[in-house]
Formats: sequence, C-alpha cells, structure tokens
Amino acid sequence: MDVFEKTGAYLRGHFRLTSGLHSGEYLQCAKVLAFPHYAEELGRQLGAAVKGLAGNSSIELVIAPAIGGIIIGHEVARALKARSLFAERDAVSNEMMLRRGFEIQSGERVAVIEDVLTTGGSTREVVELARSLGGNVLAAGSIIDRSGGQAEVGVARVALETLHPITYDPEACPLCRQGIPVVKPGSRRT
Repeated sequence: MDVFEKTGAYLRGHFRLTSGLHSGEYLQCAKVLAFPHYAEELGRQLGAAVKGLAGNSSIELVIAPAIGGIIIGHEVARALKARSLFAERDAVSNEMMLRRGFEIQSGERVAVIEDVLTTGGSTREVVELARSLGGNVLAAGSIIDRSGGQAEVGVARVALETLHPITYDPEACPLCRQGIPVVKPGSRRT
C-alpha cells in the first residue's frame, strides 16, 4: 500500500466500480504500473505467490483480462518465464475472448492474473475462457483483492494485499445522498 500512496494511486472520493457498486476509495493500479521498477517487483512477488499455488507444476502461460491486467500479467509471466496473453471484451457480446492470433495449447498450464479483483467477475470469465480453449488453469492472482477474500473465481487464488473496503449499492449510497459527484475511473464502460 506504500507504493500506492507514493504514486498517488490510492484515490479517495466517490467512485462507481466496475461491479456497479459505489465506494469512497479507489486503487488505480495503472498509476503504480506506470513505473516499470514497481511493475517488475510486483510481478516477481505475485509470480512467486501464484507459483506456490501451482505446487509442483510449472506455469506455462499467464493470461490477463484487458486492460488492467495486461502489464501485471506480462510482469508475472516474465518472472515465471512463461508466455503472456490477454483476453479482451468483444464489443458486441461483451464476453471475454482471445484475439490477435492468441491461442492456448491443449493442456497448457495457465495462471490468470489481474490488477485489482473486486467481485472476481473478470478473472472468473478469463478462467472459464482458458478452460474452454483447453487450458489447465492452476491458479489466479491479483495485486489487490478488494473482496476481503470473498470472491470466487473457480480456481485457487492469491493477492499481494487483501482489503475490506466499504462499498454501497447505488440506491443506498450515502455519498450519493450527500450530492458528491460519482466518478467512473476504471477502463470498463459498465
């Protein structure tokens, strides 16, 4: 969390999260990952943690949901000496898919990496995508877990930091009632 404070990546205000929930705090991982030395160090740490979940199996492929997971996924792959891919949302179906000629080999040992996990939805979608394409998903990981350890993604997972932030349904949000303008800082439109 020190790195998030140092880089101005720990934001306070009124935010609409990708999940649709509202919160008075937001972690903008892109601001941390804009510093290659922090990205590399976080990738090494997360790679070691994910490797621990995989047991005796080496991870051959790291796949991340775009856009937030691309940089940290690449750094984790570098640390694990694995390939790095990213999944993107289809503009029409809104489902995660591989594009750009990316492929998963049947049986390839996979880790799914994300920057921030809140509900686990994006990570879970990428786990399901990798499995549907023949990947053997061994583990998932994120820099930050905003779910307080509660999110289910369909595979064992780890985070470098687990938080217990207060979130609100939009209809019951005290920040909305106070008239504080809501900001959507993430990369997804929904």
